[in-house]
Amino acid sequence: MSCWMPGCPALSMCRGLAALPIACLERAKDLKTRLGILLHKPELGHRTGTSSKLQLGSRRRDSSRDVLEWRESFDQLLKSKSGVNAFHTFLKTEFSEENLDFWLACEDFKKTRSKTKLASKANRIFEEFVQSEAPREVNIDHETREITRKNLSGATSACFNEAQAKTRTLMEKDSYPRFLKSASYQDMSKQAASRGSSKRSHT
Repeated sequence: MSCWMPGCPALSMCRGLAALPIACLERAKDLKTRLGILLHKPELGHRTGTSSKLQLGSRRRDSSRDVLEWRESFDQLLKSKSGVNAFHTFLKTEFSEENLDFWLACEDFKKTRSKTKLASKANRIFEEFVQSEAPREVNIDHETREITRKNLSGATSACFNEAQAKTRTLMEKDSYPRFLKSASYQDMSKQAASRGSSKRSHT
């Protein structure tokens, strides 16, 4: 549209629009310069890379220490998330992972605060692991099974304590020593020990 009349509103609009891009371009140039300086600073990338390497190295040292601590006691193994995972994988090879799954379910059950959820969870755990002919029946004696059944009538966070303790003892005395002797754990501990010795040699 051509604006030739003096005082035409469109003319003043055109003038305003003509002035706007200059201001915008100046600000854009300033931003571009600042961004260029930031993007081309090599030390920023270097610092990030170093930081991530340090974190990775730290995680490796932690996991190495964990692996070697698993053989100190069964408690140490159960305290470690990676230890529980490794032990669970081993139990699968012996077709006895239900013992650890039951123990973990009991640990989770103890954290339940709602009485309604407590009762429903208790029945679900009992039906899956404890009752006779349960789909994943754990190896506990008849007396403990009956005590646990009676506990369900007034479910509290302690109603599986006896059954859980029996299952834990069974794993500690039976499966845990075999886990420590297994090829998978021997390999893990050798790798952990070699990482530890290489770290000492570099310090």
